[in-house]
Amino acid sequence: MKDDVPRLEDFPARTSDKLRYADTDRQGHVNNAVFATFLETGRVELFFDAGKGRLAREGAAFVIASLQLDFLSEINWPGSVDIGTRVVKVGRSSLTLEQGIFQDGACVAAARTVIVQMDEASRRSTPLSEVAVERLNALKTENRLAKTS
Repeated sequence: MKDDVPRLEDFPARTSDKLRYADTDRQGHVNNAVFATFLETGRVELFFDAGKGRLAREGAAFVIASLQLDFLSEINWPGSVDIGTRVVKVGRSSLTLEQGIFQDGACVAAARTVIVQMDEASRRSTPLSEVAVERLNALKTENRLAKTS
């Protein structure tokens, strides 16, 4: 991913998070486990848009099937981070997101996440609603972070 480092402008959905002193580790930078929390912030704002309502069907929830997180640089406290999120694929019951975490305009991490909508009663995948597909496709962009094997 370092060859194609994303810019915040590459992401149609953006949010930010404040860094807390408690996020730091013994080396004085933000602990790598906190990076996953920043990614969650970006996903949750996508899935629970106050103006548009909940993205998951009634009785369903989104679960992570796969998460690839590449650390590009450290994050230093104090300050904040910006989180960019974009949809690269919408399937029948799943979607693939790419996200970037930025500090002071520089991309410090890039992630690719596959998320499945699960029926809460049966615990099995369930199709996305037409409304969800429409909202997700509105955030769909070119798959720029995919690696070739």
